[in-house]
Amino acid sequence: MTAAPVSTPGPTTMAAAPGTTWLPRLLLANLVVEVLIVVTGGLVRLTGSGLGCPTWPQCVPGSFTPVPHQAEGYHRYIEYGNRTLTSVVSIAALLAVVAVWRWADRRRDLLVPAFVVLGGVAVQAVLGGITVLTGLSPLTVAAHFLVSMVLVASAAFLYFRAQEPAGPRQLLVHPLAERLGWAACAVGAVVLALGTVVTGSGPHSGDAKEPARFGFDPRTVSWLHADAVMLFVGLVLAAWVAARLTGTGAAPARAWAAVAAVTVAQGVVGYTQYFTGLPWPVVVLHMLLATLLVVALTRAVVRQRATTGDA
Repeated sequence: MTAAPVSTPGPTTMAAAPGTTWLPRLLLANLVVEVLIVVTGGLVRLTGSGLGCPTWPQCVPGSFTPVPHQAEGYHRYIEYGNRTLTSVVSIAALLAVVAVWRWADRRRDLLVPAFVVLGGVAVQAVLGGITVLTGLSPLTVAAHFLVSMVLVASAAFLYFRAQEPAGPRQLLVHPLAERLGWAACAVGAVVLALGTVVTGSGPHSGDAKEPARFGFDPRTVSWLHADAVMLFVGLVLAAWVAARLTGTGAAPARAWAAVAAVTVAQGVVGYTQYFTGLPWPVVVLHMLLATLLVVALTRAVVRQRATTGDA
């Protein structure tokens, strides 16, 4: 009799390649910390701690960390905590670049947004310093937030696009539906920009003692912001309906439904903060939802197409 051949593990029984495990984890971590630093930055502003560390890059002259009996009190710890988180964000962005380089075959469609996030973190650090040195100028505060939104969108695109293989991507919805999606993104950007004007015209400008504001009437700019939101809601609903009617598969419609859900939640919170006198916990939630809306919009745009043969 002959001995039965010894079987060897096939590809399906082998341990998963490191890239299939670590790449999505690192890209998700990169996205999460980008969202987190927006929220902590909002806490800095809403607690009046924007000048808790009155100099930059040092916290106070002669020290990079808060010192005892500092005049800024507890505000120094809030501002310093946000500055410290910048190091975590930098490490996450660097690891995302390394992960794409090593485990994603250096795909250009992933390397570009990965480097955008890494470079943007450095830009944000400098812009944050300028914001402190200019006494929390509302222009630099607004720019600081809007650049953060670009980085969140880039990190989100990186995470969701990496879930698909490389290669040509085909449209899963009617071209008009895709245009509606891009129009919603454009109006969404306007909504975010107007939101910074509303913030810069209201009570939460960043410093508890000497608030810096644009000088616009808060009620007027709030109405303008709300008008832009109404247009945005209409475009989101139109994109969702178009994706349902013309989409190949359910992914595009599900993605736009998620955008609509976040938009509704954001609207409820927005009106709540307006009619309750802008309590800072509600404003923080409003900022978090704004960031998640950017994530949802990015996901919806990505899901409108799929790699050929992967739809």
